[in-house]
Amino acid sequence: MSAASGIFKQLAYKAEAIYGTAPAAAGAQALRRVQSTIDLSKDTYQSNEIRTDFQVADFRHGVRKVSGKISGELSCRTYADFFSAILKREFTAGVSAAGLGLTISGTGPTYTVARDTGSFLTDKFKVGDIVRLSVGALNAANINRNLLIVSLTATDATVMPLNGGTLVAEGPITGCTVSVPGKKTWIPQAGHTDKSFAIEHWYSDIGQSELFTGCKASKLSMALPPTGMATIDMDVIGQNMTPAAAQYFSAPTAQTTTGVLAAVNGVCRIAGQAVANLTGLSFDVNANFKGDPVVGSNIVPTQYPGRVQVSGQATAYFDNVALRDAFLNESEIDLIGAFTADNTAAAPAIAFAMPRIKLGGSTKNDGENGLVQTIPFTALLNVSGGDGTDTELTTLTVQDTEA
Repeated sequence: MSAASGIFKQLAYKAEAIYGTAPAAAGAQALRRVQSTIDLSKDTYQSNEIRTDFQVADFRHGVRKVSGKISGELSCRTYADFFSAILKREFTAGVSAAGLGLTISGTGPTYTVARDTGSFLTDKFKVGDIVRLSVGALNAANINRNLLIVSLTATDATVMPLNGGTLVAEGPITGCTVSVPGKKTWIPQAGHTDKSFAIEHWYSDIGQSELFTGCKASKLSMALPPTGMATIDMDVIGQNMTPAAAQYFSAPTAQTTTGVLAAVNGVCRIAGQAVANLTGLSFDVNANFKGDPVVGSNIVPTQYPGRVQVSGQATAYFDNVALRDAFLNESEIDLIGAFTADNTAAAPAIAFAMPRIKLGGSTKNDGENGLVQTIPFTALLNVSGGDGTDTELTTLTVQDTEA
């Protein structure tokens, strides 16, 4: 038998109805990856008997554990199931408002979209949402393009085109629609979900399957470098593994084909201002699962959820004191990042919004190049958000235009 090659390895998953029980084989999803290192391990125990023959007489296997990491390049829809799982809320369709008279004004990089009736706040639009304008007799330059809401009142949405393009001042134009494309999720106040997955490694070249059950996304780590692809690492913990000589998810839905996101395509705003000097952004979402072995079983029966913690780090050139002083003054600020798969007007996009963060430092390097400050941050529950306000009552929201 030849050795298995990673290029023939296939990765697929499906949500479980019962924790640790493999779901029906139909309806699984093939998953893109850079690598998947999920594997089974066992606790081991060695005898401590003192023997006159100077030797160890026994060695045993104990509790089974599944752990590892799925690493990939961040793209729309690809990892949506895992975002919703770790945030404990299913993605739901973005809001929309129809039949509006809209007036567009401004000269860039931000513009004002004013409505003649109703309220953006009542309709549950939020700062950090990507919106698109459609219908009505709007100028072609204003229709179906990604616009990031950077501030919001009942009647006025201040927006920034994600591809750096320009809007045309006009209005009022009647019969228009403002919508949040795709779906959103966030850490909710109640009704939290607790999803687990079965994940299969299928080694097609040697005809071997490893089906890992009871798998949960314990941590998601996003990295958005100034050059290169945006990446996602998912730490996985699970309960057990079943080997077989046949593929379990034999007909999974094909992998997504959405383009990979890059930090050069999009906008990052901290403390209400676009950050042009950012040299890197990364953040983690940690679900803090904990599970313990029990007597009479060689598997951990369940993984109990803990607090969902969001933290990260930004690096930026030290060309002004705004971020340093936000750290010095323990100011509460916001962070919004919206990134696209290309530079077209309605490119697939993912937006992350943290309405309330605090900075944990502002250290600077030294050398003959531009000095860079490193700014760790922790995201907190946005206690002032919720219905009727311009932000969500949560720590983190995620919008995926293709979900």
